[in-house]
Amino acid sequence: MPVARGVAIPLSEVDLRVSRSSGPGGQHANVTASRVEATFDVQESQALSDEQKRRVMARCGPRVTAVAQDTRSQTRNREIALERLQSRLQSALHVQRARRATKPSRAARAARLDEKRRQSERKSARRRPSREDY
Repeated sequence: MPVARGVAIPLSEVDLRVSRSSGPGGQHANVTASRVEATFDVQESQALSDEQKRRVMARCGPRVTAVAQDTRSQTRNREIALERLQSRLQSALHVQRARRATKPSRAARAARLDEKRRQSERKSARRRPSREDY
């Protein structure tokens, strides 16, 4: 299962459990176990480096779990659970770009001050005239 660039997790490291669903397919006359729970143990993984394991555990904990009971089909719920697990691991492994501090340009500062001046004039024109204006 591909997770990030250069990172793929073998399905043998993902534990899949099935149980009775409370949603669609859970109240069949011929009851099926259509709820699927996919669990990935981060500490036991051979596919992730130590840095990646630290990042995932800081964001998701030592075990990442995804549950699906959306459809009546166990196979489709299995696919949905694996997709959800994959997206959780992708977001946990994502590294934010460092923000570079910038400062406003001279033109931007002048435009801001000009707009403040115009706003001030607009509001002062709404006020009641003072005695000196008569």
